[in-house]
Amino acid sequence: MTIYAYVRVSTARQANEGESLEVQQRQVAGYCHMHGFDLAETIVEQGVSGSIPVSERPAGAALFAKLKAGDIVVASKLDRLFRSALDALQVVEDLKAKGVKLHLIDLGGDIAGNGLSKLFFTIASAFAEAERGRLIERVSQSKADQKARGRFLGGARPFGYQVGADGELVEDATEQQAIARMHELRGGGASLRDIASAMAEDGVPISHVAVGKVLGRSA
Repeated sequence: MTIYAYVRVSTARQANEGESLEVQQRQVAGYCHMHGFDLAETIVEQGVSGSIPVSERPAGAALFAKLKAGDIVVASKLDRLFRSALDALQVVEDLKAKGVKLHLIDLGGDIAGNGLSKLFFTIASAFAEAERGRLIERVSQSKADQKARGRFLGGARPFGYQVGADGELVEDATEQQAIARMHELRGGGASLRDIASAMAEDGVPISHVAVGKVLGRSA
């Protein structure tokens, strides 16, 4: 019998700072000590989203590949391993078929050990899935609100604007004049490549593809 711990953080920042990982590792170590488990290895999943099935995560896939009958996997929380109720139940059934036990500390230990714990696990999995859906909804609403207020949401900044100190988009006078010039040239029948060449001559390097996007955005 081999005892494995599985810990995961979803962002590179958490992985680098290590705070969440350390908390999970302490919880698992304490649980193993209390139950007389000789912890053999801690599997660390760094900067991987919970939306990815555990069997498709780099460390998760490596762990599952070496599990054998009699082994035990210990994790601190349900959401460290699973992305949804369906994913959780399928993985648990696969582990049971292999003769592998799964202990989730926040659910009281061996989650498939008896009918009552399995029922609790099913309900908890459903709640975790619902909470993840609410989180995604809140993030989407926040981004929509920021967009409505002219906040920069990341990626390449739009031509014609700079990002202000508070994350707002501020018009760039030089680039705004360039946009006006682009429209003037386009109105005169110039092609996108001709406009890009004219901009380069004016000291504003921009590709013809970007010209097309700017004109489409500011039409």
